Amino acid sequence: MEAGVACKLNYPTWIESERFGRKSTGSLRFGRIAKQEHKTGVVVSAHFPVQTSSNRHRSVSLEVSCSSYTNFSASTIETGSIHAPYDEALMLKNKSLEVEPYLNGHSIYLVGLMGSGKTTVGKILSHVLGYSFCDSDTLIEQEVNGMSVAEIFKLHGESFFRKKETEVLQRLSSKKQLVVSTGGGAVVRDVNWDYMQKKGIVVWLDVPLEALAQRIAAVGTHSRPLLHYEDGDPYTKALKRLSYLLEQRGKNYAKANARVSLEGKLGYRDVSDLTPTEIAIEALEQIEVYLKEEDGMAIAGL
Repeated sequence: MEAGVACKLNYPTWIESERFGRKSTGSLRFGRIAKQEHKTGVVVSAHFPVQTSSNRHRSVSLEVSCSSYTNFSASTIETGSIHAPYDEALMLKNKSLEVEPYLNGHSIYLVGLMGSGKTTVGKILSHVLGYSFCDSDTLIEQEVNGMSVAEIFKLHGESFFRKKETEVLQRLSSKKQLVVSTGGGAVVRDVNWDYMQKKGIVVWLDVPLEALAQRIAAVGTHSRPLLHYEDGDPYTKALKRLSYLLEQRGKNYAKANARVSLEGKLGYRDVSDLTPTEIAIEALEQIEVYLKEEDGMAIAGL
């Protein structure tokens, strides 16, 4: 039985009004970052009124209802609404409309190292596509009596967690129109790839290690069980472990159908200069490129 629920996303981000350029073909390309003083704070949240400070900076609210699937609570399979500058929100919506005919209802699985923004970007993608969102780690936590991932690793070990992770992905693989944020290590088991690609498209959020280490150090490493093996200050600890994990998992991440390289394709040295919405737009563009290829179109049933 599906139950409709109201969901709310509420997290800060930054936008800059002069950072985009559009080719006549309609494909999106990002310009260089505007000066710092032109940066404007915005909030991603539900039910915001339209603001009309100017035509260029006019804000809009994009809303979509959400529902929960059997066996998963509404808090972990959800969609929300995004409050973004008019230009940014419009480009996101336009890109989603371009991709939807090729996507054909297939789910999107986001993979990448810890801290790469899979949950934040996933929620943005889910609402603009009208999909439901879920976080595989949260689903596992719910199945183990609300125990956190760190506690599961400590009490039951990593092998127990990986087994639960596979079980969750197996159940999700029977669904369509989902955006799934996976755990950083979900890519290491071949069977997980079978489930993710059964009715889904896998997208790798490839973020520079230094940026990931900074993010993790800023919020603390206590919730990251795989970082407990390293010594040093939070940044050094995170960077050492992330470097090791990427070396171990790099070939697995590279099997993704689409890749969003924040340093490479987008051309920014400082990933903090990018908004989650910009990254979501780029993810949609890479999905579109993949689906327009012969193999991708066959997977989408076109």
